[in-house]
Amino acid sequence: MSKGFAPEPYKIKMVENMAIMTKEERKEAIERAGYNTFLLKSDECYIDLLTDSGTNAMSDAQWAGLMLGDEAYAGSRNFYHLEKTVQELFGFKYVVPTHQGRGAENILSTLTIKPGDYVPGNMYFTTTRFHQERNGATFRDIIIDEAHNSQIDLPFKGNVDLKKLQALIDEVGAEKIPYVCLAVTVNLAGGQPVSMANIKAVSELAHKHGIKIMYDATRCIENAYFIKAREEGYADKSIKDIVKEMFSYGDGCTMSGKKDCLTNIGGFLCMNDYELYLQATATVVQFEGMPSYGGLAGRDMEAMAIGLREAVNYEYISHRVNQIRYLGEKLDAAGVPMVKPYGGHAIFLDARAFLPHLTQDDFPAQALAASIYEHSGVRTMERGIISAGRDVKTGKNHYPKLETVRLTIPRRVYTYAHLDYVADTIIELYKNKEQIKGLKWEYEPACLRFFTGRFSQK
Repeated sequence: MSKGFAPEPYKIKMVENMAIMTKEERKEAIERAGYNTFLLKSDECYIDLLTDSGTNAMSDAQWAGLMLGDEAYAGSRNFYHLEKTVQELFGFKYVVPTHQGRGAENILSTLTIKPGDYVPGNMYFTTTRFHQERNGATFRDIIIDEAHNSQIDLPFKGNVDLKKLQALIDEVGAEKIPYVCLAVTVNLAGGQPVSMANIKAVSELAHKHGIKIMYDATRCIENAYFIKAREEGYADKSIKDIVKEMFSYGDGCTMSGKKDCLTNIGGFLCMNDYELYLQATATVVQFEGMPSYGGLAGRDMEAMAIGLREAVNYEYISHRVNQIRYLGEKLDAAGVPMVKPYGGHAIFLDARAFLPHLTQDDFPAQALAASIYEHSGVRTMERGIISAGRDVKTGKNHYPKLETVRLTIPRRVYTYAHLDYVADTIIELYKNKEQIKGLKWEYEPACLRFFTGRFSQK
């Protein structure tokens, strides 16, 4: 391990054996999966960096909390523990649990969007935009231009461009903008944070026009860490205090508990508007469950409450972000192209720079993810033209400027030795990148195609 990196701030007391397959076996596996890493079986993957969503290792306190699960159909004490924790840490008045983040996105979009609306946000996210478009809205990207350039290194590359937001308000009118979707951090930009100054400015502009701020709070702990590390005036503030201030400028949030709550399932929707809360409780019973469990077991809500408090611990979050930095620095030293600066949950390889002999219509990120698996047994995922999907009106492909492969680090799962293996094998593959072939569609689903689509080599 390189100097300057502290060892893991936890002890290992349980182990899970990892799959070890030959390269020929992996080649057969990725062909069976239609060159889509989502369709690989878990036991076919050696190191699984597909996602950090629900792949966390829970603590001894969380496992103990599972035994305190109150599985009452209504009024579970675990809900009240979760509610109190979220209210204390996030500051929002009302909390509605959901089975995961997209459950919260569905409720928010259903209740607030009408056909013809526009939802501005600092870069799209796949499921978020799907729910917005499904309810008749048009997504408008208002992130700063630099976020679409992998090589520009800025401390807060997830910031909103205030001129873009004002231009949209002037173009369509505030009455057609139900809320600003403010992601902290911005996943598809490379896990890039938003500064506190920018959050304040966006809040002031939106609220001046009567527009709500609804956060995608999925990785808010990581965003708070970057504010502490990079923004003047916050070095001496706790992660907990920074999180509370971040959300004080908004009106609510959607949250996937499968990330910063350090659990394997769960999510919630928050708001300060009582009328919206009443509508949300009426809607959640239709799709998720009672407002006091929202599709979750009591034990899962208990684990989320405990995990949220663990996540605001500085030792935990600094180690997590440093694991990503460690992997990034090893790859960068070998010239492997990636999004700069490193984010808080993943390294994003620049697939077009990695595979300059392929066009975007050859699906370079999908091809690279498949090749990484075949070469090393490391499962990653595509974040490019396949994830971007098609325009709902024209049916044509979206062509994002960023065509990336995401190497996502699960929380408290892998050690620096695992990351050494990941870096070494990707560096080796990079030296032989000309051998990687493009892909074409064999089966394309109607929506969210990156999950279940299948491909073949050209």
